[in-house]
Amino acid sequence: MELTAHQRIVEAAAMYRSGVVTGWAALAWTNARWFGEDDAAPVPIALGIGHGGGTQKHLAVTDQEFLPPGEVMRIDGLRITTPVRSVTYEMRRAATLTCALEIADMACYSDLVSRDEIARYCLTELPIQTGVGMVRDALPHIRENAWSPAEVRMRGIWLAARPGATLMCNAPVFSRNGVHLATPDLLDPVAGVYGEYEGSLHLLGERRAADVAREEKLRSAGLEGATMVASDAGNLTNFLARLEGAHSRAIERSGARAWTLEKPAWWIDTSTVAARRALSAAQRERLLRYRRAA
Repeated sequence: MELTAHQRIVEAAAMYRSGVVTGWAALAWTNARWFGEDDAAPVPIALGIGHGGGTQKHLAVTDQEFLPPGEVMRIDGLRITTPVRSVTYEMRRAATLTCALEIADMACYSDLVSRDEIARYCLTELPIQTGVGMVRDALPHIRENAWSPAEVRMRGIWLAARPGATLMCNAPVFSRNGVHLATPDLLDPVAGVYGEYEGSLHLLGERRAADVAREEKLRSAGLEGATMVASDAGNLTNFLARLEGAHSRAIERSGARAWTLEKPAWWIDTSTVAARRALSAAQRERLLRYRRAA
């Protein structure tokens, strides 16, 4: 029987009793979404300088770096590093900039850290740590309102194809009279083009019908869209063609914009970590439910 992420974390922590769980495992232990889904990922343990290392049964890797007491917390009996330490640990070891952004954006998704908190930590605690360059490179590109790793990857692909694009993550779009039309995954408000990532759930009957209705509302308001699907991951040609087609159509319709990003007075903003942290429990349940379904 395969162990769950939490079981693997507990076993790794038991092997290194003097260590502290860090990285993705510390984030997963807080029940943050999107972390702990890779069954093969080793559980990172911060031992601190002067402790012996080693890896056993592929359950744990060790990290010998200075670990201040203020960066350790205990949750449900397990010692883990603070969210900002855990996030930057993973970012410093990311293989690519997009991978680093996935880590940061998804930690922001769960309101564990903000971009400013990562920036301050990078400045004060990581000036000479291995891999800090990756964190610095990622900082300007971190977004606090991405709803899935797939959206982060799509953003990177879009920007590689159109480097000058200004992309907004899950920005609500309204009609001129203040009716909420939709909240697309990505939006280039200058070009008038939006992007959606559709996983397997979007193929189901009711979900697909809702997607089609939303596409019609956005197009009627003057926006053109490009959809990315899971099968595009192996070959981006189709998505890039759809993206270019959307831009061409948007140019032809540039004078027919019946949409706005101006929020009506009744709208409660949830686009930043600070705004979401300020919500009451009831507001979080009501206002963030769409993110959980994304």
